[in-house]
Amino acid sequence: MSKSRIYLDYNATAPLLPAARDAMSAALDLVGNPSSVHAEGRAVRALIDRARRQVAALAGAGSAGVIFTSGATEAAATVLTPHFKMGRSDLRIAYLYVLSVEHPCMLCGGRFAPDRVTRLDVDGQGVVDLDGLAAHLQAHDKSAGLAMVAIQLANNETGVLQPVKRASAIAREHGAVLVVDAVQAAGRMPIDIEALGADFLLLSSHKIGGPKGAGALVCAGEIMMPSPLIPGGGQEKGHRSGTENPAAIAGFGAAAEFALAGLEERAVQLAELRDMLEAGVRTRAADCIIYSAESPRLVNTTFFALPGLRAETAQIAFDLEGAAVSAGSACSSGKVGPSHVLQAMGEDAGLGGIRVSIGVETTHEHIDRFLSVFDKINAKREKNTKENEALV
Repeated sequence: MSKSRIYLDYNATAPLLPAARDAMSAALDLVGNPSSVHAEGRAVRALIDRARRQVAALAGAGSAGVIFTSGATEAAATVLTPHFKMGRSDLRIAYLYVLSVEHPCMLCGGRFAPDRVTRLDVDGQGVVDLDGLAAHLQAHDKSAGLAMVAIQLANNETGVLQPVKRASAIAREHGAVLVVDAVQAAGRMPIDIEALGADFLLLSSHKIGGPKGAGALVCAGEIMMPSPLIPGGGQEKGHRSGTENPAAIAGFGAAAEFALAGLEERAVQLAELRDMLEAGVRTRAADCIIYSAESPRLVNTTFFALPGLRAETAQIAFDLEGAAVSAGSACSSGKVGPSHVLQAMGEDAGLGGIRVSIGVETTHEHIDRFLSVFDKINAKREKNTKENEALV
């Protein structure tokens, strides 16, 4: 990337870390198939096993609970299914209750039929209605099968943190399975699958500085497991067939190790930069709307709107001035339509929002440069507003 540009879209993807690049390069020099029993195969298997331990440590899990996938979307499609095994016995999940502000890979319901999925309400800050969750689970017909609850740890657009531990207590009370999307939270806050009370976690490599095309479904145990999304040769202990991608997995593992090291210190630095950005934005535009500002959020994420300026227009303006930001999530910002997150929060989804997400390479200079660009864009907005008012 050109040094004249500033990259402020870490929630879409983080730049590849040098440690991840080195791990991938070393993996590419290995020739064996990880399922082969000869020395060459065992060398690749050892590399994958090391990455499995690294990713498990990031999630506070045992390495045996990590199933490598092509990304978090595949992990979601794997675990969001009515068909489970409890040991060797079939286990039926009858219904999915999914948060209305979830990432699309969760919101689509995975392998559940559409009429077996209910969306859970959130308040104006984007936080789950726990009373509503409890009411849904109380009314759930257990004779048809268990309930599954899918909830984010952190929202990809607003950065708002969900009360997962409290949701977990409600789920446990009603015997429900809990799936937690930890994709955006990983590397930005401590994660412990047991402390959260989750049965399954989703992780993505490229959100933490690893390569694209790698992710993981992290399981709290090995007794209750979803039926494979991809059957075949039985790789990943039969949970995800297909020869593993050693280079991507090695890069994922290295990124996970980096993310865990110095996590608390990095979070403090990111929070300082995020607060600096938000203070600067508020000073320059008093009418700026910062979504979910009254709730706990990721330390690296700001999601804001400027009245009278559509998010898509603002994003293009920032890009032309050399600042990479998102108009909502990267997975949906290229599509026509309002943000489902803002809709669920009861906000003016037509206006949209600009998401600024920072990371390990972000500096004070980058924030200053962003605010300089913001000055230009806001000045033009205010001028257009005055001209429009004069015509009325």
